[in-house]
Amino acid sequence: MLVPQVNAQQPSMVSELSTQDEIQKFCTNIADAARDQRYLMQKQELETLQADIDSRMKTLEDRTTEYQDWLKRRNDFLQRAQAGLVDIFKTMKPDAAAPQLEEMRMEIAAAIIMQLPARQSALFLSEMDPQKAGAISTIISSASDPNTSKTSTQSAKAPS
Repeated sequence: MLVPQVNAQQPSMVSELSTQDEIQKFCTNIADAARDQRYLMQKQELETLQADIDSRMKTLEDRTTEYQDWLKRRNDFLQRAQAGLVDIFKTMKPDAAAPQLEEMRMEIAAAIIMQLPARQSALFLSEMDPQKAGAISTIISSASDPNTSKTSTQSAKAPS
């Protein structure tokens, strides 16, 4: 046997229309808070991404500075080495220098010969094998030609 409780809540009859109204009010009331929370989360994600980008940019700037320093030191060394090499060849006799220039890469030999006085360059070239002297002369003449560029030399090498 069931004993009715005193002050027991009676299930209220809720109409479907009032339930829909309550749902609508609830959603309307929390919409601003949900949107604010979404914006806050997006802002935090953007700040994290910005910090990552800033960190990567700093690393890139550091590496760029390091590379530029290395490149400057390398170029300074090459200039000193080249000047020293040119000075060595300036003191050599043509019959002793010509075989050594023939054994070098053509571009390097041409660079050295270009920096020597014209009379001495002519003597060096006259002591060299005619084909190698011609190749060096071609390099020197193309270096002084303002119309020479990588694109024109590459297109000349491309098969037709």
